[in-house]
Amino acid sequence: MIHSTAVADRPPDRTLEIMPEEERGWRRFGPDSIERAMLLALSETVGADLRPRSIDLGDGTWLEIEGADAENSLLVQVIGNQGTFRSQHRNKVMADMFKLTWLRTSRFPDSRIVLCVSETAAQVFTPSGWSTKAALDLGIEVYVYADGKLERKHP
Repeated sequence: MIHSTAVADRPPDRTLEIMPEEERGWRRFGPDSIERAMLLALSETVGADLRPRSIDLGDGTWLEIEGADAENSLLVQVIGNQGTFRSQHRNKVMADMFKLTWLRTSRFPDSRIVLCVSETAAQVFTPSGWSTKAALDLGIEVYVYADGKLERKHP
């Protein structure tokens, strides 16, 4: 014997939400996130519409980047950590510097690469620190986001 259940008796499998057009592409950065505020400030500063992107590396591998323009000519990683500086912040800065440099070298050789950091994460870039020299030598632009404003740390 076959029993059937009316569609109306079943709970919906999932709710389909229609996202407003201005929210498309923001992925994990909610409207009030520090990372979103940083990316919007950087967009205004550099004159490009920056959004989080997934980049297909062509071999089944995908890479998430926290900000890029539509042509991937500007690649951005954002570090919005707040509070007491810890070694994890330094590690995140180094990992993001590596990611940006590798992505430019291997996929987008003509792109600008930018690291946008909070005041907390900016502590990695001391005047005599090797990470400061590395960012300069690798052509990574560093911007510091503080109190809703961006300041360029170095070219």
